[in-house]
Amino acid sequence: MFQKQLFILAHQLFDRNFYPAYKKLIQNQFKSYEVLKAEQEKQLKYAISYAYENVPYYHRLFRNLNLSPSDITKIDDLEKLPILTKEIVNQNFEDFKPVNLTKMKYCEAMTGGTTGIRFRYRYSKYDRTLSWALLYRGWGYGGFEFGDKMVFLQGSSLDFESKPHIIKIGHEIVRNMKMLSSFDLGEKENREYVNIINSLKPKFIRGYSSSIFFFSKWIEKNNIEIHQPLAIFTTSDMLYPIMRKKIEAVFNCKVFNNYGLNDGGISAFECSEHNGLHIDTERSIMEVVDKKGNVIQNGEGRVIATSLYNYAMPFIRWETGDLCHINDDICECGRGYKLLTNLLGKEQEILETPDGKYVHGGFFTHIFRYINDIKEFQIIQDKLDRIEIRLVINDGFDEKQLDRIKRIIHNKSIYWNVDFKYVEKIHRTADGKYKFIKNQIDLNNRHVVKH
Repeated sequence: MFQKQLFILAHQLFDRNFYPAYKKLIQNQFKSYEVLKAEQEKQLKYAISYAYENVPYYHRLFRNLNLSPSDITKIDDLEKLPILTKEIVNQNFEDFKPVNLTKMKYCEAMTGGTTGIRFRYRYSKYDRTLSWALLYRGWGYGGFEFGDKMVFLQGSSLDFESKPHIIKIGHEIVRNMKMLSSFDLGEKENREYVNIINSLKPKFIRGYSSSIFFFSKWIEKNNIEIHQPLAIFTTSDMLYPIMRKKIEAVFNCKVFNNYGLNDGGISAFECSEHNGLHIDTERSIMEVVDKKGNVIQNGEGRVIATSLYNYAMPFIRWETGDLCHINDDICECGRGYKLLTNLLGKEQEILETPDGKYVHGGFFTHIFRYINDIKEFQIIQDKLDRIEIRLVINDGFDEKQLDRIKRIIHNKSIYWNVDFKYVEKIHRTADGKYKFIKNQIDLNNRHVVKH
């Protein structure tokens, strides 16, 4: 009880609206989608009017399109506006500053640049508070309660802020959370992390999907006893089925996948039914569009985000770079939120063949499930007709297996040239993430084979 009260107090000291917001979110979760949508659209009207009146870029955009805020009152009306990209934000950065910015409290952040373009952005204080409240409600789908002990296996993007060491220690104490770095998961670090987890006996573990996956493989390989948490929360990078299976087997508990995008305000969380991720409605509007930019209710498409409370830098129809599969099924858990049934990764994690096909990264994780003595792999496409496969191998690796890999890949496209490269390690991103798939094609110099 003391740890719970300390947890709440720490958040209330930052923003006294935290606990009331959290309680409202708890009440919301079993409302019907129709009610949730009505509340979304009520806030959308205010967010659009605010952006028009206070943000020069949006004021100019509306004038150029001959639109007024009264033309955007429903979610469907958002299609009247163009999709916003990082290039547009960078080119018009000063015009995204609200005229009243100096009068509000806000935070600054920068993306990790996994899509190739880094940029900085702002988000208002309450928007940040709401993101915390949604996060804790989402963890609650897996049994989390305020003050429960948790271990993070993370890079910088999962840290609460880049603070001095003493302040980070303070954050860990009041939140009852231990932060472990995912940048280097070597023999020494893995053994240290096992000792920490076995000593602390956390109720939950959270971290990058890839980091927890590799940690699980190392634990299994070394036949090490590890504390069994109540659940594991994965986030930030792709969780493929073989990764989920391995993590659940090693830790003997269920995995609950999370999806979050701070700049666009989107979040989605998996419940105990494991039928997909419930898309939160309270902080943002999530649209999914097809290749032509048309909004779809079922199927695969690009994720577009509209923030509802980020007055410091409103994102309206924000191109996230993420791909997903969505449907309008209702989960048996009774929550009214729509389901994000499958995350497909970034557009940069989908490879394109010379004959115009698209191949999801999960295809390659499935291949390497059945190849012996490969510790790590990474697929890089730098040309339409070429992919490079980087391999970290064990001493007993049989090179004859490379022919087998080629044959399987050529079943997808005979036009792909497949090159192999042995490396000592697969380097993480600046945020400590492991990227299985990297599409580095220059889209301006593509040549598609006609057949």
